[in-house]
Amino acid sequence: MFDGIGKRVVCMWFPRLASDRVLRTRPIEAPFVLTLRQSNTERIHCLNARAEALGLHRAMSLADARAFCPDLVSRPAEPGRDARFLLALGRWARRYCPWVGREGADGLVLDVTGSTHLWGGEEAMLEDMRARIARAGLELRLGLADTRGAAWALAHFGTGIAPVGQTRRALAPLPVAALRLDEAICTGLQRLGLRTVADLCTTPRAPLARRFGPALLARLDQALGDVAEAISPEADPPHFGLRLTFPDPIGLVSDVMAATARLLEPLCARLKAQGVGARRLELTLRRVDQGSQQVELRLAAAMRDAARILPLFERGVAEVDAGFGIDQIRLEATLVEPLPAEQIGAIQARGAPDRLADLITRIGTRIGLENVQRYLPADSHIPERSFLIAPAAYSTPEGGWCSPRPRPLRLFPPEAIAGSGPQPPERFRWRRMSFATARATGPERIAPEWWLEDDNWRSGMRDYWRVETRQGRRLWLFYTPQDPGWFVQGEFA
Repeated sequence: MFDGIGKRVVCMWFPRLASDRVLRTRPIEAPFVLTLRQSNTERIHCLNARAEALGLHRAMSLADARAFCPDLVSRPAEPGRDARFLLALGRWARRYCPWVGREGADGLVLDVTGSTHLWGGEEAMLEDMRARIARAGLELRLGLADTRGAAWALAHFGTGIAPVGQTRRALAPLPVAALRLDEAICTGLQRLGLRTVADLCTTPRAPLARRFGPALLARLDQALGDVAEAISPEADPPHFGLRLTFPDPIGLVSDVMAATARLLEPLCARLKAQGVGARRLELTLRRVDQGSQQVELRLAAAMRDAARILPLFERGVAEVDAGFGIDQIRLEATLVEPLPAEQIGAIQARGAPDRLADLITRIGTRIGLENVQRYLPADSHIPERSFLIAPAAYSTPEGGWCSPRPRPLRLFPPEAIAGSGPQPPERFRWRRMSFATARATGPERIAPEWWLEDDNWRSGMRDYWRVETRQGRRLWLFYTPQDPGWFVQGEFA
């Protein structure tokens, strides 16, 4: 869709989108700003009207802002949530026309050609927009003109509506910044005395093109309607949900599983087309008494293979109370992750299932995916900090531990034993058992990480020994030179 002659375009600008989004749910009767970290400095990203009235502005450092306003309330900005909020506003704006696109990070553009009469005219439509947005607690500025560029200029630098065919007259008194130009170009034009759009229109084009490049004239032509500019509506996000209604109620587990299989095939095909896999699936079973039950399946890895997913539903479906029968089922992938296509080679058979992920999923459905854990290596030479424990479903196995010396299979808190001197004791008692040292390998000196607080390492450095006893136990002992003493901390297999 292009805007040009005969088109009518509305620009909706939300000058305080980020701060209004936060304050509409948590009102604050004080100067308020949202900050973003830029070049190692916290700077103002968005602010409310009260903060702006005190002289604060965007890109101002938070330290300077607090000097001007000691009672300033600040919070970190969340651009991701702001973008989702703008997307929701775009869906709401479709009540006025089907063609709604984004205009930067804080605006919308609507092609309202042929739809203004449904609202009683252009003035009435804009007034309805203002009233509804005001009730939502947002600040809004509107512009309506024949072109997208002119509508943007009126929303940001002007007011009201540009009548049909009078775009040039409406833009003439506005500053050159209304043409969506870079700051450097605006500064250069002002130095030449070209401050308004009217000044720019009366200036020969060739010198302007040579000095400022084609971008300046392209923006001018787009605003005046001499060059068409596309209005691309936001595409709806893909929806991964299907439902099936039965002519007669069902209640057997085999019937429900067969119906689930019918939904899984097209759902997995839709996931494959989007290049994603499901991590969480929800099966909703509606009974004839209008009650419903849900079966949630959380997967250990992103999947889109119906043959692998279907058996994982059996346990949950078997626990469902069908009542007097089920007349509708709905299957939805509530959480998806990217799952690109993989190259199939001679070593990896086509369609070979990931048995480990399936096993983790089956165990996780009984005890919870968070309770199936794996050990991961950590970047530390301290034995207690050389590993991490993470849920297996939400982590990936990494490379093995890199250590110049072998480490024990079992590791436990240090347990004191009797001994003196830097050499391992020839005989000692540990856990009510007597041991005699047959061979000792070491020492391996490990110093504490001084930048971290750890009460277990306050005794200073440790000298570790690998001790093989005559009784067959292979223990990991250490000696503390700064506070003499011997301890057992691990056992080798």
